[in-house]
Amino acid sequence: MLLILLVFLFVNINAQSTDPNEIVRAVLNKFSQVRDYEVDIDIKVDVEFLKVPDARAKLYFKQPDKVKLKSEGFALLPKDGIDFSPSSIIKGNYTAIFERREIIGEFPTSVIKIVPINENTSVILNTVWIDDKSNIIRKVETTTKTQGTYTIELFYDNEFKYPLPKQMIFSFNVDKMNLPQTFTNTTPKSNRKKFKDGPILGKVYVNYSNFKVNKNLSDTIFENDKE
Repeated sequence: MLLILLVFLFVNINAQSTDPNEIVRAVLNKFSQVRDYEVDIDIKVDVEFLKVPDARAKLYFKQPDKVKLKSEGFALLPKDGIDFSPSSIIKGNYTAIFERREIIGEFPTSVIKIVPINENTSVILNTVWIDDKSNIIRKVETTTKTQGTYTIELFYDNEFKYPLPKQMIFSFNVDKMNLPQTFTNTTPKSNRKKFKDGPILGKVYVNYSNFKVNKNLSDTIFENDKE
């Protein structure tokens, strides 16, 4: 009886899969319950020497990869950082590699390397921290060809039934972000020298509210505005 109990405990301790493709599939399967959504977002930029006003915007998403951001005069987030859906990170042909297990806060996660095979993508590598219990993404570190490396941390409301975050914290190197002229032209000259002397870290806090999920959004929402 004791031997059976020990075997049972050993099997349960080691039951968590280390197959990266199986872990990735679990994430995609969970997110597949979200057919579309729209959400209000509040954006706050935290960069030492840049004065960027807080912004509000509305984000639309529709499976598999349609994204629309409606905002006025805000262009700091990279295109790949706007859409937090797993399909924006795990798409096309790629190689998935299980690296290790790691605790983020109180959450055990599997750390998976996603290496795109498509040479046309701007992304060189995505490192993804996937919650072992809930099959959601807790953190992403993305290395790109032109915008350096940036990190996205995702926080969720446990009471919300969909795998959609309540907050995203986007961390980046300011000198890699191709800042709009309106930002750099208003930066004091003393701070511009500091900006040129080396990497400066910045953060963007994005808070999500008023989710409307699976409302059968029209495809026309995602068409380019005609002006």
